[in-house]
Amino acid sequence: MAWTIAGRTGEWELVCGLEVHAQVISKAKLFSAAATEFGAEPNSRVSPVDAGMPGMLPVLNGFCVEQAVKTGLALEAEINRVSIFERKNYFYPDLPQGYQISQYQQPIVGRGRILIDLPDGTSRAIGITRLHLEQDAGKSLHGAREGVTLIDLNRCGVALMEIVSEPDIRAPEEAVLYLKKLRSILRYVGTCDGNMEEGSLRCDANVSVRRVGDPRFGTRCEIKNVNSMRFVAKAIEYEARRQVDILESGGVVEQETRLFDAARGETRSMRGKEEAHDYRYFPDPDLLPLELDEALIERLRAELPELPDAKRARFVSDYGLSAYDAGVLVAERAAADYFEAVAKGRDAKFAANWVINELFGALARRGLEIEACPLPAEALGEILDLLAEGTISGKIAKEVFQEAFDSGARPRAIVEAKGLRQVTDAGAIEPVVAKLVADNPQQAENARKNPKIVGWFVGQVMKATGGKANPALVNELVKKALGLG
Repeated sequence: MAWTIAGRTGEWELVCGLEVHAQVISKAKLFSAAATEFGAEPNSRVSPVDAGMPGMLPVLNGFCVEQAVKTGLALEAEINRVSIFERKNYFYPDLPQGYQISQYQQPIVGRGRILIDLPDGTSRAIGITRLHLEQDAGKSLHGAREGVTLIDLNRCGVALMEIVSEPDIRAPEEAVLYLKKLRSILRYVGTCDGNMEEGSLRCDANVSVRRVGDPRFGTRCEIKNVNSMRFVAKAIEYEARRQVDILESGGVVEQETRLFDAARGETRSMRGKEEAHDYRYFPDPDLLPLELDEALIERLRAELPELPDAKRARFVSDYGLSAYDAGVLVAERAAADYFEAVAKGRDAKFAANWVINELFGALARRGLEIEACPLPAEALGEILDLLAEGTISGKIAKEVFQEAFDSGARPRAIVEAKGLRQVTDAGAIEPVVAKLVADNPQQAENARKNPKIVGWFVGQVMKATGGKANPALVNELVKKALGLG
């Protein structure tokens, strides 16, 4: 995806990498037994370990380790058989220990990749540098009470996977595609719910620019905690243009951490960018090296579901779908499962059209995710069966769909209760056709000269019959009445 910035002195290229913090789906925190559910009363899910009480020792949650390994396998990444937990030392009011237990020199997962699907139909690999496990900090609440900052430690100690990409992203839109694909993979394997609104998926963007053709990297700035896909693209584009303006004015880009102001659509300076030595990393003395055996890794590999790329390829080969339609359907595992249930034993392309256009449209209008869909796959399949049987027309099918979606009633029951069966009796349709032709002699004459006008008569008959007449039969009878049959 070619994206450059036209400056006064030439073309500039974006160089961007993302650091994504994905909250691990687990019932307990990374080093304590405290619960992790979102939305609990402030400071009600905090153990003495999370609160940094003296003498409290961390105990590693094995399930969180398995979740990280699963994610690494799904990212086609190296799984490191030995990894080390280290203390990352810094002060912040919502970090009661005064350090964060993280991984630095020896993370649990090494190099991997994600394939992003570009608008032109091609794919490109974005490298993964590493995935490491770490504990989250608490949350500072500014402005909730005048003159003070409140601290909620419920999130403190929750397991995070920090997934760091290579600086392979060359356009703001590529960053969004990368995030969407990563979120999809995480949700497929069940290791993170990907909810950016609740903070379970957070993104930092490292942005620099260089002249097109220059292999050297520029000075990067980190944009912290961008909390939506749309804002990620806006923040990256603004920051890249800001850096070009500085360089073309003879200035120097300072390495720093910046925040994105969504209201103003701009980044602003937060603090100087820390380096690893600023955090004084050292191995956590309370935690032994983490050693993984082959049996565990192979068990987790066997538990992986069919992932989005493989599923999309199968939908294209087995169902004959376009790559675009297949990509839309596999973006969410629940949507792919829904489609397959509808398509079973039916015309797959027809099923895909209904799921993508009618179902996804209805869900969007109601602001619902596919998991909360009020229309079971069996019910949509029933509508397609009614169409295939000729029991209802396409127009009626859409009405039945909407009522079934809104009320939960079964489609066949709706058709019978409302008398919506399609009229296939030529004897019942012929008088309607004859009257329309007789009442519109000029239009009939025009239709005999230009057969395209036949569609006007077909539409009028369908309107007169409340959409119940069989369209193919109507077309045939109209042509016959006009002497075109």
